[in-house]
Amino acid sequence: MAAIGVGLIGTGYMGKCHALAWNNVATIFGDVDRPRLVHLAERNAEFAAARAREFGFARATADWRELLSDPEVDVISITTPNQFHAEMAIAALEAGKHVWCEKPMATSLADAERMLAAAKRSGKVAIIGYNYIQNPVMRHIRKLLEEGAIGTVTQVRVEMDEDFMADPEAPFSPRSEKASGYGALDDFAVHTLSLLWNLVGHAKSVMTDLGKPYADRPLTDGGRRTVENHDQASVLMRLEGGIPAVLMVNRAAWGRKGRIALQIFGSAGALVYDQERMNEFQIYRAAGPTGEQGFVTVLAGPQHRPYDRFVPAPGHSLGFNDLKVVECRELVAAIGGEPFRAIDFAEGLRIERSVHAMAQSFAERRWVDVADV
Repeated sequence: MAAIGVGLIGTGYMGKCHALAWNNVATIFGDVDRPRLVHLAERNAEFAAARAREFGFARATADWRELLSDPEVDVISITTPNQFHAEMAIAALEAGKHVWCEKPMATSLADAERMLAAAKRSGKVAIIGYNYIQNPVMRHIRKLLEEGAIGTVTQVRVEMDEDFMADPEAPFSPRSEKASGYGALDDFAVHTLSLLWNLVGHAKSVMTDLGKPYADRPLTDGGRRTVENHDQASVLMRLEGGIPAVLMVNRAAWGRKGRIALQIFGSAGALVYDQERMNEFQIYRAAGPTGEQGFVTVLAGPQHRPYDRFVPAPGHSLGFNDLKVVECRELVAAIGGEPFRAIDFAEGLRIERSVHAMAQSFAERRWVDVADV
């Protein structure tokens, strides 16, 4: 496969994560040509130039539109704030570029639909950055479910919690603006929905309650500003196949740093996973003498591919950025016409539709069918 030329828009936390992935994908996997880091865009020329030197990009600009006309750029990573995703992704696709856009897809359902339409028209690869599904542990859990290791799935429970907004006196940030989306639903629930899609299926109907623990937050230059979205969500769901599920997310959960707690109950056992311990999972098999049954903890190792591409020994652990490298390899596979496992814009729109159904359910205080949104 020929080396592809990369453009990057945005160099914050996720921008750096994408840059690390593009820099490392050839080294880790060894079966692709090293991508050419061609062009980087940031908010001003000086900052863009500094980031380009740090990240290894050949050129830098303060105008992201310059990447669209650069003939050396084949694919564009979009890691900007949520409200800019639609405009940039659609422009990139119309310019004939492949797109790797961070989640969520967009802040409105109409924009997400326009993004999918643009991807279909272009014929280019367009995926959303849901890297948690790329965890070798998560891939193995999926394999166990497909093999019927815990029988028929009877219920799923999933929670996602962090505490970066737990302090009521933390300064107001763009995450609390209506322009960034619904809040915890866009920020967190989309991740858990990506895991559900990967393991058991999309949500079909939802009933939602949203919570706003703090009405306002202080501004750095004085005064306070009203919080415009919700930091908490509790959702009852029916998944594909009629499986009942419970989803709870909270951006203001003291003590939780990066928790995604997943419990999958089946007719012959259970599977348990926690993102804060992302290199292990637990399985309970309802077999053998009852006095000897119990949860078994399994540590990730080379047999849980592609863990073996990173570390030759079990128990040495992968990290968040490593999952992005795996996702990058899936994107390169897609661009090369190979089978891939990532969330494209079509599946991404289904996740967005689920989120908007949840918001509608809260507003109307009723169950909402996702297909009706």
